Amino acid sequence: MEKWKRNLYILCSGQFLTMSSLSCVTPFLPLYLQQMGLTDPKEVLSWTGLIYAANLVTAFLFSPIWGKLADRYGRKSMLVRSGIGMAVTITLMGFVTSPLQLLILRLINGMMTGFSPAAIAFTATNTPPERSGYALGILHASAVGGTICGPLLGSLLAVQFGFRAVFSSTGLCILLAAIIVIFWITESFEKKERNGEKTDFVQDFRQIVARKPIGALFVSAALVRAAMVGTLPLIPLYVQQLVPHQDNVVILAGVATAVMGIANMLSAPQLGKWGDRFGSERVFNLAVLGTITFSIPQAFVQQLWPFIALRFCTGACLGGMMPSLHVLIRQYAPKGMESRTYSYHNCAVFLGGIAGTFLMGAIATHFGLSLIFIGQTLLLIVNQLWMRLLVVPKLLASAEK
Repeated sequence: MEKWKRNLYILCSGQFLTMSSLSCVTPFLPLYLQQMGLTDPKEVLSWTGLIYAANLVTAFLFSPIWGKLADRYGRKSMLVRSGIGMAVTITLMGFVTSPLQLLILRLINGMMTGFSPAAIAFTATNTPPERSGYALGILHASAVGGTICGPLLGSLLAVQFGFRAVFSSTGLCILLAAIIVIFWITESFEKKERNGEKTDFVQDFRQIVARKPIGALFVSAALVRAAMVGTLPLIPLYVQQLVPHQDNVVILAGVATAVMGIANMLSAPQLGKWGDRFGSERVFNLAVLGTITFSIPQAFVQQLWPFIALRFCTGACLGGMMPSLHVLIRQYAPKGMESRTYSYHNCAVFLGGIAGTFLMGAIATHFGLSLIFIGQTLLLIVNQLWMRLLVVPKLLASAEK
C-alpha cells in the first residue's frame, strides 16, 4: 500500500476516535452540572452555555499558534501534542466537583485542541495533488462519522456507567488516537531552520491573505459555516413544530439531525473524487447550488418525513463544500505556511459558526422558525456571488500564471 494511503486510513481512524470522543460529552453536559449541585434551571443554562463556549474561544485563540509550530516542527508533532493534551484534560473533567473547575478544564482543553486542523494539513501536504480531493473527502467523512456516533455512544455509556465514566472513556479513546499517530504515521517533513527573521501572527496573516485567492476563500468558508451551523441548534424546535403531539420528539429530532450527517459522510469521498477530476471549485459551486435548492423547501414543509428527506439531500450536498475548500486552500497556500493557512481558515470557520448561531437565533425570534432556512439560503446566495465575483476570477488568474 502506498504511504499516503496508509497514512490516510490511520489518520481517519484517529479522526473518528477524536471527534466521537469530543462530541459524546455534549448531550449530558447540563445533567452533569445538575449532578454537581446546580438546581436553578437558569443557572444550569448559563453555566452550560459558558462551559460550551469556553472550549471554542480558547481553540480560536490558540489555533494560529499551533499552525505556526506545525510549519516549523511538523504536523505529526501537533497531532500527538493535541491528542495527549486533550486526553489528560478530558479525563480530569470526570473528577471535578464544581462548575468552575469544569470551566477551567474546558478552557485548557480548547488550548490543547487542534487534532482535526493538523490532520487536514497533514493529509493535504502528504498526499499527491491529483488525489487530494479524494483524501480530504475521506478524512472529512471520518470526522462527520465520529461526530454522529459520539452523542449516541456518550448517552449509552452515561446510562450504563455514569457521567464521570464517560470522561475517562473519552480520554482513553483520544489517547489511543495519539498512540496510533505516534507508531503508525510517517511524515515527509523537512524541519525549517530558523534564519533569524521572526514574524508575528499579524505578519503571518497578512502574508497568507496576500496570496490570492486565500483571503476570499476564508470569507467563503465563514459564510458556508454560518449558513449551515446556525440552523442546527434550532432543528429540534422545528421538528416539535411539525409534530406537536408526538411523544418521541427527541428521537425524531435526533433522526432529522443525524440524516444530514450520514448523507454528508457518504457523499464526501465521491465528491472529492469528482473534485480531483473536474476541479474542486466546480464541485464546491455545484454543492452550494444543491444546498440552496434543498434548503428553500424546508421552510414550507408541513410534515416531518419530507423534511427529513430534504435534510438528507442537503447533507449529501454538504459533502462537497468543506473538502473542496480544503483542496483549494492547499493549492494556493504559501509554501512552508500550509499549517498556518489552515489554522487561520479554522479561525474563519469558528467565527462563521458563532455568527451564524446568533443570526439564525435572531431570525427565529423575530420572524419565526421556518424563516431560518430562508436566512440560510440568502447566506449561501451571498457566498455564490462572492465566489463568482472575487474567487473564481482569482482562481483563473492564478491558473494562467
